[in-house]
Formats: sequence, C-alpha cells, structure tokens
Amino acid sequence: MKVKTILVSQPEPKVENSPYLRLVEKQKVKIDFRPFIHVEGVDAKEVRQQKIDLNKFTAIILTSRNAVDHFFRIAEEMRFKVPDTMKYFCQSEAVAYYLQKYVVYRKRKIYVGKRTFQDLSIIVKKYKDEEFMLPSSDKLKPIIPEILDDLKVSWTRATLYKTVISDLSDLRNVYYDILVFFSPSGIQSLFENFPDFEQNDTRIAVFGNTTVREATNRALRIDIQAPTPETPSMTMALEKYISQANKK
Repeated sequence: MKVKTILVSQPEPKVENSPYLRLVEKQKVKIDFRPFIHVEGVDAKEVRQQKIDLNKFTAIILTSRNAVDHFFRIAEEMRFKVPDTMKYFCQSEAVAYYLQKYVVYRKRKIYVGKRTFQDLSIIVKKYKDEEFMLPSSDKLKPIIPEILDDLKVSWTRATLYKTVISDLSDLRNVYYDILVFFSPSGIQSLFENFPDFEQNDTRIAVFGNTTVREATNRALRIDIQAPTPETPSMTMALEKYISQANKK
C-alpha cells in the first residue's frame, strides 16, 4: 500500500533544514507533527518533599533540554542562586549548546558526552569527589541509575518534571498511513486516548528498543524500525520504506 500521510508523535522540528522537510519534498508525502505526550513541571514544594537541597550539589548531570529548563526553573522558584563554580555534565552537544540559554558558556565548567549516557559516564567517572544531581522526569531509563551506581559516585535523582499524556480526542476520526513513535509513553498515549485502536492498514514506525518492546506488548505490527546499521535515523528508515511502498 502506498504512503501519502504520516503522523509523527513529536513536536515539529524548529530547524530550517529538517530531514523531514527533505522527506516531504523528495517523496511527495504529507507529514504532520503532534506530541502524544508533554512535560509538566513539578513545583518547589514537591521537590522539597524529595528532600532535595540544592546547596549540597557541586555538579549537575543533564540528559536533555527538559532537564536544563526545569533545573533552572526550580532553582529560581527556590530562590537558589546557582554558583559560578557549578559543573555541568551534558549528555550531548545539543544539550550543552542549549545550556547557553541560562549560563555564559565560556565562563562555566561544562563537560560534554558524545551522544549516549554511557559516553557521558566515562567523563563523570573522572570526577568522583563531586556531589552530583540528576534532574529527571518521573520516567527514567533504568540503565542511567545502574551506570551511576556502578561508577560509585555520590549522586541524587531529583524528579523535577513529569511526562503527561496529551489529549488527542480531535484525532479520533483522522487516518494516517504511518504513525511514528519515539518512546513507550507515545504508544501508551495512543491506547489511553483510543482504547479501541485497531491497526488494520496503518503502518507503525518505532525508534529504539524500549519503544519496540512497548509496541510488541500492545500487539502492534511493527513495519518500520530504527535505528539499524542501514538506517540509523527515523527519517532514513521512513524514506527506505516509502521508496519501496510507493514504487508498486
């Protein structure tokens, strides 16, 4: 079956040269973006109930832009002036670059991983005397605390924001050829919004092993999967599938 319409369960990329734009132009398909989940901040009272004392930390581990935003938001709410000596350990260059929204980059001690948390852990391991804080959502990949515990560093998790299922009721009678998911939460949102969802001819695209697991547990047929050695990105996987499907 040919592919004409795609729904990506994430916000629309805010970059001019988005690979999705190239996909639209090359394959002549329509792509819509709609976050199936969104993030809501935890208030200062809840953070205090977690017994989080911002004064005790000398280093912050930042795994995402959300972590950056909510660390500085909660610091402001708690009237905590982040010291210039604070060290920032960023999982990727994108997170480190985003940090410039809040700090003067060249005047801070910022350490950057390549891409994965395992990459970053190699750097964290060299700073065993620090008191690390890990700002996170209520959903945290189990491998992250496992890695930090194995490093035997002093660290504390602070849940500063929560992943919340978005209301998708306006999509009830809207059909797309492909639905694209990047997290288990996205698939959970689909079924929470539409408990009677039947896949039928809808193609499902998933990114990452945990998303694959969730899709399988929900008895969804996975038609497109990334990353793979051949298609390391979702747009590459989509392009490969669409090229074959629309050739027929």
